[in-house]
Amino acid sequence: MGLFDRLLGKSSTSASNPSATPHTAPAETVDTPDSPAVSAGNVMPRLVEARDKLEAKDLPGAMAIYEEVLAGAGERADVLVTISGDLGVCGYMREITELVGPRYDAEKHGPATGLNLLQAYLALRNADAAQHVLDILFALKRPDLEDRLYGFSNAIADILASGLQVEGNAPTDGSTDPEATDKVDVKLVSISKPIWFYGLENVDGILPAKDGKLRRVAFAQLALPGIEKIEELAKQPEEEMGRLSRAIPLWFAETFYFSPHYAPIAAVGVHGQPGAPGHYALFGSEWSTDNLRQLVDTAGDGLDYIFTGALRQQAGDYELVLRVWEVRKFRERKQFTARWTPATADEELAKLHEQIRLFMEWSADSSALAYAPPASPRAWLETLGASVTLFLADKTLLTKEQMPDLTAAHALTGEQAAANEAAALAYLTLTSRATQLELPSLPPVMTLVETARVTAARTSLAG
Repeated sequence: MGLFDRLLGKSSTSASNPSATPHTAPAETVDTPDSPAVSAGNVMPRLVEARDKLEAKDLPGAMAIYEEVLAGAGERADVLVTISGDLGVCGYMREITELVGPRYDAEKHGPATGLNLLQAYLALRNADAAQHVLDILFALKRPDLEDRLYGFSNAIADILASGLQVEGNAPTDGSTDPEATDKVDVKLVSISKPIWFYGLENVDGILPAKDGKLRRVAFAQLALPGIEKIEELAKQPEEEMGRLSRAIPLWFAETFYFSPHYAPIAAVGVHGQPGAPGHYALFGSEWSTDNLRQLVDTAGDGLDYIFTGALRQQAGDYELVLRVWEVRKFRERKQFTARWTPATADEELAKLHEQIRLFMEWSADSSALAYAPPASPRAWLETLGASVTLFLADKTLLTKEQMPDLTAAHALTGEQAAANEAAALAYLTLTSRATQLELPSLPPVMTLVETARVTAARTSLAG
């Protein structure tokens, strides 16, 4: 069945889709201590009831039905594949491992349930358990599965390389002792407005008003699979890949703020001890469904969609994969891919930007600053990356040691500011924060586009 390929970057059209062979059970009834007897002919209707409960977010009710059914029909291949598939579609990965893991027998139940179980372990970043299931599936010697299994092997290698694997039921933040006084936490900072706007709250007419029924969408910091010593890299002054992993979500969140139909946020990770400035967090593997649930739980008004993804770079070639998740069912709706070199970055990023706007039925809000995609997306990402770093340093979430040399980003922002109103506003807030943080002086830009908002912003920041 392979219902969770979205977690590993495989499209539904590029992989084989083996199905389990249903096991025919004799018509009999089984009594359990806490539930009525379940006849063999009543198993699938009960599983439909459980799925309805999952969709209604009644996990305890669904689990009670599953326990009842498994007590009498847990040997049936169709039962295990249905339970693992329905739990996976609704995002309950840990429950798959707890219910299906102890019962799975590859020879008896076939590969479909094993694939679901394997992908649940991968989603939970439990590399050891995933490798165990992968070995079992390879032992079936199914040529039609080999391409997929090698893909899973690469995913396990990415988890091991990232250092973010989870063993057993260890906390997903990597800590082992929740009472430890030196515990280091990863905080998700939710940024709900364009990052360059903060500091300009007193200037009228920049952002459109948000009211009515809005679709809430989050753009999560991108993962950076395959980067060696990623935890050590995160402690250093920010570099290109880390900056892009934050700037791309900020770009899309900014874009969707200028639509009348959306209330967006961007989620950025910061690593450090509670109450003290820290450093950026870098993610070595894509966000798991547990991570998505944590983001939903902390989003306040809830979320309708979440964008996650991964960014890779090798020898100057970049590849970005973005996934759109529908939160109600924790189901992947769409996958986008972009590839570029330094010479083609603006063209390819602009195409990606347009594809996402079209898919999400984006339209511009004309009630405030007129939004237009940047002429040079790659340069604008540098502006956003520098802006969020200065913003978080100003909020004492980052140490000054995380500050890179901002000269190039400042100059790129200035070049855009001569013709673009949003870039001019970004230039003003970027320069103001650098001054407040007493960073080395940045060369002034001679020309900013002159509008009433830019003039008011300059006056507000000077005061």
